[in-house]
Amino acid sequence: MAWIVLVLSGVLEAVWATALGKTQGFSRPLPTAVFVVGLAASMAGLAYALRTLPVGTGYAIWVGIGAVLTAAYGMIFEEEPVSVLKVLLLAGLIGCIAGLKLAH
Repeated sequence: MAWIVLVLSGVLEAVWATALGKTQGFSRPLPTAVFVVGLAASMAGLAYALRTLPVGTGYAIWVGIGAVLTAAYGMIFEEEPVSVLKVLLLAGLIGCIAGLKLAH
C-alpha cells in the first residue's frame, strides 16, 4: 500500500508544481487553491509512505516521479522545447526510479 500511496503522491507533486507556475505569485485563486491542496495531499501521502519505506528511497522516487511528470507536462502542454536528449534523460530517470523500487 505504501508504494501505491508514494506513486500517487509523486503524481500530486507534479500537480502542485505545475499549479505553482500558474499562480502568478499567488494572485490567481484557482491555481493557488490547486497548489495548496495538491501540496498538502502530496506531503501527507509522502509522510504516510515513509512510515514503512526508507526515507532516501521514498523521497528519491517521489521527487523523480514529480520531476518527470512536470517536465513532460511542460513539453506537451506549455510549449517547452523538446529534444531527443531531454526525452532520453527523462527515460533514464524513469529507469533509475524503477531501479530504486527493484533494489528495495
